[in-house]
Amino acid sequence: MEFYIIKYLALGLAFIVAIVGHEIMHGSVAKYYGDLTASLQGRLSINPIKHIDPFGSIIFPLILFVSQKLAGVSDPIIFGWARPVPVNIFTVVNKGGYIGAFNVSIAGVVYNITLAVIASSMLGLVREPEGVLSLFLYLLLMYTVLINVVLFVFNLFPIPPLDGANAVKFLALHFKLYKVAAIFNKIEPYGIIILMIVLFTPLSDYFFYPAMLIIKFLL
Repeated sequence: MEFYIIKYLALGLAFIVAIVGHEIMHGSVAKYYGDLTASLQGRLSINPIKHIDPFGSIIFPLILFVSQKLAGVSDPIIFGWARPVPVNIFTVVNKGGYIGAFNVSIAGVVYNITLAVIASSMLGLVREPEGVLSLFLYLLLMYTVLINVVLFVFNLFPIPPLDGANAVKFLALHFKLYKVAAIFNKIEPYGIIILMIVLFTPLSDYFFYPAMLIIKFLL
């Protein structure tokens, strides 16, 4: 019982740090480009309550956990999302151009993969955990790698409203590929449906294959 308490505390903490930091980075980079929206609304706080999305932060991760457990997965991979920070993209574009908007879009995933690499490098220090504290630290670092890599790959899917779609759209606008940007605008109303099809069909195996390769490399 003690092991499971430590395990799920580590999992929960790693998840919160991953999704809250992801959103704070979007808001921080937007602030760099002159958009104070997130800052003025108190969304650059590390207080997780300010970032919780009822579905993305609680319900969806629970669905993943339960479904994987029922499927016989002993160590389910959990991910989700926080409530997106408000960004006035027109202010960002006005100061930083479409490259500035691109930077805001990828800020979260850059945070996630950086955190995963740091956690991976620290894992070598606690390869053989002894005692409650070292076991907690080991599990925390391991889950930090797993969750952040999955979030990194997931958010790079070029499916609206994910970061990958926004990044591609703003790059297209920067290079004056307006037809490409228009395609993303047209499919945006159907983005959630497309995303659900990807996540809950065998397509997910192909979409998340890069995550498995990165995790294998880092661990």
